[in-house]
Amino acid sequence: MTRIVAGTVGGRSLQVPPKGTRPTSDRVREAIFSRLEHYGVLEGAYVLDLYAGSGALGLEAASRGAQKVVLVDAARVAAEVCRTNVRTLGLTNVQVVQDKAEKFVLSPPTTTWDVVFIDPPYDLAEAVVAELLRQLSATSALVEDAVVVVERSTRSPEPQWPAGWELLARKDYGETAVYYAGPAATEEPAAADAP
Repeated sequence: MTRIVAGTVGGRSLQVPPKGTRPTSDRVREAIFSRLEHYGVLEGAYVLDLYAGSGALGLEAASRGAQKVVLVDAARVAAEVCRTNVRTLGLTNVQVVQDKAEKFVLSPPTTTWDVVFIDPPYDLAEAVVAELLRQLSATSALVEDAVVVVERSTRSPEPQWPAGWELLARKDYGETAVYYAGPAATEEPAAADAP
């Protein structure tokens, strides 16, 4: 059973699509959110969950203090499951969009994102993941210190990060590899001494 691990709706169970998705385990989600809380990026965050499936990652973020969450999945059944979970949990700050992740990222951004989850099927081609990351980087949709969390199989190569991004961490859990990355911090120019 998939459930919300912690926060305002912690312990509540989630529906999952009957097939075609691979929900992130509670243990891995707990580890992901522990790290995001360590980074200090969750409270009041705007969160985008691409390839949302059941919406577990985005809904966990909403439960733990995110201000706004958008769940995106191309599959009609998955989008319906997300909507059901949102209604059941009573989370009013979560929106569900039925669309392809690649198409959603290409549309002009209406907000900026502090945290982006990208948890595609493991068999999605590396080139598609790389292009999605590149498109995300090319828009003005990410805040300066955004954290992008990518889940892949440990048998897959590390994603190709866009120019100007840095890998913050990689953690493996069984067959799941979780990458944390985002725009590299830019050095503030030193203030000139006053005469």
